[in-house]
Amino acid sequence: MNNEKSQAFLDQMKGAVLEVLLVSAEGIDRTHILGHPGYHVIVECGSQVFTSKRSSGNLGKFYWNEKLVFELPESELETLSHLKLRIVKEERFSDDDFVGETIIFIKGIIVEGNYRGLAEILPAPFNVVLEDDTYKGEMTVGMKFIPNVAVNVEGKQNVKKGNDVGSICSVITSIWKLKWWRLFSSYKSRYLMNKNKEN
Repeated sequence: MNNEKSQAFLDQMKGAVLEVLLVSAEGIDRTHILGHPGYHVIVECGSQVFTSKRSSGNLGKFYWNEKLVFELPESELETLSHLKLRIVKEERFSDDDFVGETIIFIKGIIVEGNYRGLAEILPAPFNVVLEDDTYKGEMTVGMKFIPNVAVNVEGKQNVKKGNDVGSICSVITSIWKLKWWRLFSSYKSRYLMNKNKEN
């Protein structure tokens, strides 16, 4: 029993919590012939990585409205400098497609939070940077830093949350795409055969 209490004490150590609120993004969509694109965000903070649920919305604006919570031990706080958010477009018939990323420097909110006991940045737009270092679109993110709390220092695993409604719609859209592609391929084959006969 004492060993269990000792382990629980070791697992809960002094640190801080960084809450990241993913709100929305706009101006990031690319040409998408069939259906509406879905995006998820890979958020990196120090050694921890979380993956958001699939976005909702279309017509140039996409929503997550999701809060991700990072529990940060004191040993990491001194070296933390930024938060990286990578936007990825979900693809059914190929690998997911990197869209762009936003890097938010968090040293300021950490210093202010340690001084005041709490620091918060209301949701605000941040530029999305493409692979060629150009800008395309904005991502709206909010943050809250809470210092001097007990945190769980056990190894954090990547988390990917599913959006059931989005997933069902994606499956239906994928089936429709497949049927459309088969129909198109069949029509194209018949057209080529008839053309060859005429020649």
